Amino acid sequence: MALDDVSFEIKKGEFVAIMGPSGSGKSTLMHIIGALDIPTSGTYLLDGEEVGKLSEDELADIRNRKIGFVFQAYNLLPRTTALKNIILPMVYAGIPKEEREKRAADLLEMVGLGDRLQSTSSQLSGGQQQRVAIARSLANNPSIILADEPTGNLATAQGEEIMEIFQELNEKGHTVIMITHESYIAEHARRIIHLKDGKVVEDNGNHKQRRVNHNN
Repeated sequence: MALDDVSFEIKKGEFVAIMGPSGSGKSTLMHIIGALDIPTSGTYLLDGEEVGKLSEDELADIRNRKIGFVFQAYNLLPRTTALKNIILPMVYAGIPKEEREKRAADLLEMVGLGDRLQSTSSQLSGGQQQRVAIARSLANNPSIILADEPTGNLATAQGEEIMEIFQELNEKGHTVIMITHESYIAEHARRIIHLKDGKVVEDNGNHKQRRVNHNN
């Protein structure tokens, strides 16, 4: 079994890192949390709704409204501007054009790319692309940000900058759930759940978040 008797609760506003070696069940768990897959047994409740009983259309709706995804490979459209990459999820959500463009520009400003609105993904560095991906994940104001190895393709310094953005988002009230195999990345979270062989072997709910100070 990919996951075996895994049971935990994540409350609104938490910043949780899910850690484990390859084959521990991290990816399967992420797909279930993100409503990309449904469990073969057991129950997954998202805002009180049992995800396993939803139709494909209902699952897609939940993903679009409640979950913002950030992936290791960024998953941006390469020949499309940063602004349009962020606008796209809002098109699917039916948000009016004027509001889409303003919100996308505001989100890029928030992640420090207010001067790169018309840059295509191929014109941006890896760290900048991940900033665009984070801004895109916020496009529909989701209650959960789900990040899968968000610093996996980045140098350490770029990764630290990305983690500072996640910390700031969490401090503003966003629930952040992050999958990682890097302990120094997990240390940025307030809680760390360790998986091994499909089981939760440790749930460090009292973990204290480490703030990074670049001035030292």
